[in-house]
Amino acid sequence: MNRRAKAPVPAPSSFPARPYDLVKEFTIALVVVALLTAGLAAVFSSPDVRPVTLASWARADGGDFTATSVSELGGTSGTAEYGPPYNHTPGAAQKLGPVGLQSAAGVRVPVDTANDFVLGPLRTAPEPPAVTAALAVWDAASAARHQAWTAAYSDALAKAHGTVPAQGAYGPVPVLTARLLQLARSGALDGQLQAQGTFYETDYTRPLLFLSDGSYLESRARAEHLGGDQWGMMNETGNYPGQAWLWLYTFWYQIEPFKSSGNADALIWGLMALLSLGLILVPFIPGVRSLPRWTRVHRLIWRTYYREQATERDRRE
Repeated sequence: MNRRAKAPVPAPSSFPARPYDLVKEFTIALVVVALLTAGLAAVFSSPDVRPVTLASWARADGGDFTATSVSELGGTSGTAEYGPPYNHTPGAAQKLGPVGLQSAAGVRVPVDTANDFVLGPLRTAPEPPAVTAALAVWDAASAARHQAWTAAYSDALAKAHGTVPAQGAYGPVPVLTARLLQLARSGALDGQLQAQGTFYETDYTRPLLFLSDGSYLESRARAEHLGGDQWGMMNETGNYPGQAWLWLYTFWYQIEPFKSSGNADALIWGLMALLSLGLILVPFIPGVRSLPRWTRVHRLIWRTYYREQATERDRRE
């Protein structure tokens, strides 16, 4: 029985060779990629906009900060009247039919705007005698008196257009809010509202709620094209393209009845859940699952394949 002769194995020295410095090549590649990354990031990355803080707000628009502080004291701010998950305010707006989605999980992040945003920080910080006396007057008064003081001072601020209102029946409110403005401008209020007694202070819920109750944050957001009617959910800061895949969710906020509804969040969430369920069930819905076969779009997409198949069939025939 003959066996095929084995081909001789070439000697390694018969192949061309050249020296190769792996460290050098790696270093060159690393430097080139790093320079490209830095250059492209500098040209095409999103703008690095400085964060809005309580300190920057108080320095830029003290009148809006003071007016918001008064609404927090009087319990008339957006957060104070929001309902769950922050407080037990009845009539929370976000509902899906008879189901109150907003109140389903209950109050998970309790927020008392008067104490958490105004009185608590003032009691914690070392205070002048006038502020200590104002706190004592506030504590001794009834809830009805609190509301009368804050309502009167809020109206006076609105009529004064950012200036200091004339004397009136405001109780200790002017002293308390003036001191809070000083704390905010110094930067101390940011730390006080963020402090939760843990090592890592990364919970910005309370500072953000306080910021959102004023008009300054919204004006800054609109200037950066982040308003709800500016497709802000899918935008980057400034006029930059952002998360384009969120267009379907953002789209509904631009049309009626969602555009003018205070219940838009729940309604759009329910609509998107329904659309997502429909997409998942497409293979099981009679008629809908046959649309690709009826429209024959697949033949357009795979036209090269079908053209080759037709040519091969004609050749055989």
